[in-house]
Amino acid sequence: MKWFCGVLLLVSPPLFAAVKDDAGASATGVVRCESEDELRVYCPINTDQGVQMVRQLSVRDCIRESSWGFEQGKVWVSDGCRAEFAPRTQSTRLTRRVVRCESKGRVEVCPVVLRGAPVRLLRQQSVLPCREGRSWGYGRNEIWVSRGCQGQFEVGAEDGSGFVDVPRRITCESKGELRRECGVSVTHRVTLLKQLSNAPCKEGDSWGWDRFGVWVDKGCRAEFSAD
Repeated sequence: MKWFCGVLLLVSPPLFAAVKDDAGASATGVVRCESEDELRVYCPINTDQGVQMVRQLSVRDCIRESSWGFEQGKVWVSDGCRAEFAPRTQSTRLTRRVVRCESKGRVEVCPVVLRGAPVRLLRQQSVLPCREGRSWGYGRNEIWVSRGCQGQFEVGAEDGSGFVDVPRRITCESKGELRRECGVSVTHRVTLLKQLSNAPCKEGDSWGWDRFGVWVDKGCRAEFSAD
């Protein structure tokens, strides 16, 4: 079995909840927040510039937007996550870890050290669609692609803090007025930034999106933002 991959570094609601006081905060601003009995727990913290996990304390994995996250003035944990968190500062450096993996039609495997880190599709580079679970996926220490999927995949932080929180821009084009799917992992939404075609791009008619990416039709060509 052949494989091809490259690594690039680019700088760039539960039913029950509890609220803890700020007794877990230290002089350094580190806050300990613990979910017991798999309930969601909120802990006060400065969120003006974001929050980062500095140390996982639980056996259960703490994964951002799954078992931990933050809102205005507080961080939350759930599903047994126990960890220490700290406010982000302006000096925090954002780094994307990107792996390129390409299929020529067959299943190709690209080894990569994950150590439990999550993976998402950053950018589809093939005409054939990349859909998670169908033409791409990942295991313990590998990313696999098939059915002609070629793409760049972002590896999340090993500490469970998730991915770089910066929207990703993609261009998707319907050639010959045919429908085309442009794969990108979507967590929240897709926004049309700029129409590039003479043919109109109307959401729900000539373009749309789901968690697997963006689709265009009827000659629509546009630049989109996914986050």
